[in-house]
Amino acid sequence: MEKRVYNFYAGPAVLPEEVLREVKEDLLSYKGTGMSVMEMSHRSSTFDEIIKNAEKDLRTLLDINDNYHVLFLQGGATLQFSMVAMNLMPPNFKADYINTGAWSKKAIKEAKRVGEVNVAASTEEENFTRLPKQDELKLDPEASYVHFTSNNTIFGTEFKTEPEVGNVPLVCDASSDILSRKIDVNKYALIYAGAQKNMGPAGASLVIIRNDMLERSQETLHTYLNYKTHADKGSLYNTPPDFTVYVIGLVYKWLLRNGGLDAMYKTNLEKANMLYDFIDESDGYFKGAVKVKEDRSLMNVTFRMLNEELEKKFVAEATEKGFIGLKGHRSVGGLRASIYNAFPKKGVEDLVEFMKDFKNKN
Repeated sequence: MEKRVYNFYAGPAVLPEEVLREVKEDLLSYKGTGMSVMEMSHRSSTFDEIIKNAEKDLRTLLDINDNYHVLFLQGGATLQFSMVAMNLMPPNFKADYINTGAWSKKAIKEAKRVGEVNVAASTEEENFTRLPKQDELKLDPEASYVHFTSNNTIFGTEFKTEPEVGNVPLVCDASSDILSRKIDVNKYALIYAGAQKNMGPAGASLVIIRNDMLERSQETLHTYLNYKTHADKGSLYNTPPDFTVYVIGLVYKWLLRNGGLDAMYKTNLEKANMLYDFIDESDGYFKGAVKVKEDRSLMNVTFRMLNEELEKKFVAEATEKGFIGLKGHRSVGGLRASIYNAFPKKGVEDLVEFMKDFKNKN
């Protein structure tokens, strides 16, 4: 198949074509080594250079100083739901969680296995169609940390700024909007993100952890579940997902080549506004699923149509035209266009034209 489709899936998600071509070029023999990165020892000098360059480029993109460790781990963000609580809940064994959707709820479920969880705010009664406001947060000043999910892929909401939590350490699941814009890492005690939405293929998770947080990790923890283990070994305690880390590193270089995160944010804003503007101007034919416009995600645009039958027809015809993955998450239905960093602006333009045509014909 020579013509690529427009991939709107929420994850695993679209990768930059430049990166895919580079992977293809080096697939059989990486830089003249005679082997693929998939076959390469994680103890080799070649892979050591790959993982160290990936960390260096990430530090450049996010201005991460030496007060933080950068870890590439396995298990995805789902494992981090447990590792965060197991490592950071001591000594108080209680934490605040802001509930804004399915992934927040899963994180809360795992944290409750470790200690006391205070749900500081939740919009579940409104079907997560908006984010809690700052004055709605009921925070415990003695909590070990405050956890929030920055972007909600299923419901299409996104925090544009961090919640204000005083002196309590802030923890963020940034899986689906990591590197979509500049953030001040110094505001966080820990950031984690699965790779497969905005950084690379599935198989790895990124953890950025402030050094003082490592002191909370107790020796009684299982070795692999202890952040200290991975920090001490530079993410090489066991065999890491070599190939995923390699592709992640290429994505970081792609971002740097294309102007860094300020340029990426500008493009993301243009893409999202183009689609949201058309939805808002469609006289109710298409309708945004998020109640509060300021809470709309730049990564996952969720919307509905006049009825489910029309939505099914829309998805079917869109698929035939090469617009793949527009069906909403099975738990909420509707429609969703995931337009991560690597999704081309031309793809959004073409989708809007298709939506105009569909509306005229139906």
